[in-house]
Amino acid sequence: MGDFVNSGWSAWVTIISILGVVFVLWLLWTQRSWLGQKTVVTEDTGHEWDGIRELNHPLPRWWIVMYLGLSVIGIGIMVLYPALGSWGGLRGWSAAEQVVQNQQQLREAIAPVYARFEGMTTEDLAKDPEARLIGERLFLNTCAQCHGSDARGSTDFPNLTDNDWLGGDTPEYIHNVITNGRVGIMAPLGGALGDTAGEQNANANAIAHYVRSLSGLSADATLIAKGQQQFGVVCVACHGVDAKGNQMLGAPNLTDDIWLGSSSHAAIVRTIMEGRMNIMPPQKDYLTPEQIDVLTAYVWGLSNNK
Repeated sequence: MGDFVNSGWSAWVTIISILGVVFVLWLLWTQRSWLGQKTVVTEDTGHEWDGIRELNHPLPRWWIVMYLGLSVIGIGIMVLYPALGSWGGLRGWSAAEQVVQNQQQLREAIAPVYARFEGMTTEDLAKDPEARLIGERLFLNTCAQCHGSDARGSTDFPNLTDNDWLGGDTPEYIHNVITNGRVGIMAPLGGALGDTAGEQNANANAIAHYVRSLSGLSADATLIAKGQQQFGVVCVACHGVDAKGNQMLGAPNLTDDIWLGSSSHAAIVRTIMEGRMNIMPPQKDYLTPEQIDVLTAYVWGLSNNK
């Protein structure tokens, strides 16, 4: 199906491009009388309104020459470069290949900067002033959009300066997440909390009160016991019996005062009922291995160089 759609769009673009060329040639052909003219003659159309005559001024010859020249250049570009659907042109140029070439040139240009760090451990890089400075610049360029310039995160984006980690705080784990990305999924549990919408909402409401009580937040004491019972049915598989989470699964600790999202009762109920998904995009296609090593050391050092 995808190939059919792509072929269809390719044919459509090709038809439009060729019709554009045909129109240009037709327009030039209709104006061919200028070829035999030695002087530009202004014709009187014979129309007159209130003493104002309508004249027909032919296009200046220089304009037609320019138009013809640009048309030839345009056709040449269409033949040499991609312009007719999926055909790559005689030069076989593509924007994707150009990006790859530019990336390779950039990597070769910056390679000497990172040569000094070759063989250094993450701990050593985290203590090296030059490596930390480069790591900070890399962080600001690639990570600050989500985690903030101070790396303290925001709603749905974790704080990287504390010691609370969803997955792990080892250099190897951080390096892997930066390289390959990470998808954190909280499954929607509404369907597992009852047969009716009212029962589901009531149980989710009780769990939310129980979870808030684990962090010392205000909660309805009359619903905590029920919430604990429901928590044991649908939540312990990931968060554990003690609700302290599981780094192997990326399940957060629910007993501290650190919240990836919002600690409000409504937000917790919505998460329980609808689930949530957070994505950390992989950086391996944008950063060199050496850059990832330095960035890993910087991120690791945010919570370990204290």
